[in-house]
Amino acid sequence: MRETERERERDRRREMERNRDKERDQKKEKKREREREKEIERKRERYKEKDGERDRERERDRKRNRKREAERKRK
Repeated sequence: MRETERERERDRRREMERNRDKERDQKKEKKREREREKEIERKRERYKEKDGERDRERERDRKRNRKREAERKRK
């Protein structure tokens, strides 16, 4: 009788420990997933900024080219 109680208690503790480990692993995985999502969002923002810069550069180039064309036609 005593032996089975000890076994049950031991099994119960092992089960609790497994559950704690599982919860800890789930939390770590969730944290890693959030970090991955944040990194993806940072990359998106960076690309948006670069695209905006490219658009502004293109517009400046167009204006410069128009001015050059106008100057060339005047001469």
